[in-house]
Amino acid sequence: MQFHFQISSTPQKSRERQVLTALLALVTGVLVLIYPNFLYLIAGGYLIALGLMFMYARLPAFISGFPIVAGTLIFLFPELIPYTFAFFLGFFGLVMLMGFQFAIMGFLTLIIAVLILMNPDSVAYFIAAFMLLYGFSNLIRYFQNRNQDRGDGDDPDVIVH
Repeated sequence: MQFHFQISSTPQKSRERQVLTALLALVTGVLVLIYPNFLYLIAGGYLIALGLMFMYARLPAFISGFPIVAGTLIFLFPELIPYTFAFFLGFFGLVMLMGFQFAIMGFLTLIIAVLILMNPDSVAYFIAAFMLLYGFSNLIRYFQNRNQDRGDGDDPDVIVH
């Protein structure tokens, strides 16, 4: 059995999504550091916004629905934030590892997920660290790739076989 997902977009839309995702992560990380008491609102809102951005990018329904479900669970059951967010980070880290695009960030994401499970009292700081790390690394990758020529634009962004 073979699965084949192909997500195509123009380079301009891909770059816009990359910047938007990075800015969303940076703003969320800063908000979590400033207002750790409102973690369930900030983290739940981030996950739902991320799921909606994935839907806008026309990613497969399972990938775009997962953050929405996790964000809704955080809104409904705020006491489950450490476990829900660690589960999301584990899934997100595996997706990054399987995509081979962001392998180092995938490992760091999995480590942060394990740290959240080991010390759920510090979940706000771990979430803020992940958000800031993910946002800055995404912006750095954007600026590194900004001046590179992507060819004729017919190459798809993501191919999973």
